Amino acid sequence: MKNITLSIHSNEYVWLRQLFIQKRNQLGLSQRALAERLGVIYSFIGKVETGDRKLDIFEFIHYCEALELDVNQVVTQLRSLRNKI
Repeated sequence: MKNITLSIHSNEYVWLRQLFIQKRNQLGLSQRALAERLGVIYSFIGKVETGDRKLDIFEFIHYCEALELDVNQVVTQLRSLRNKI
């Protein structure tokens, strides 16, 4: 079994942050608009996108839903990426 990389700068987490930014932009949402969807302050979104803040599993699910992403597909893609490393 591979070691768990706890770094917010791991390849998987960088990929996830890029996915979130790309999808937010694709939806035409500002950080502030996404924050409103999530019911959080807008600086939360900036911190997630820059890697200053990790998401827990429940935040991850809500974040995906707010961006109209299928949680299962995102997890599948993350697992695939992890297996390539």
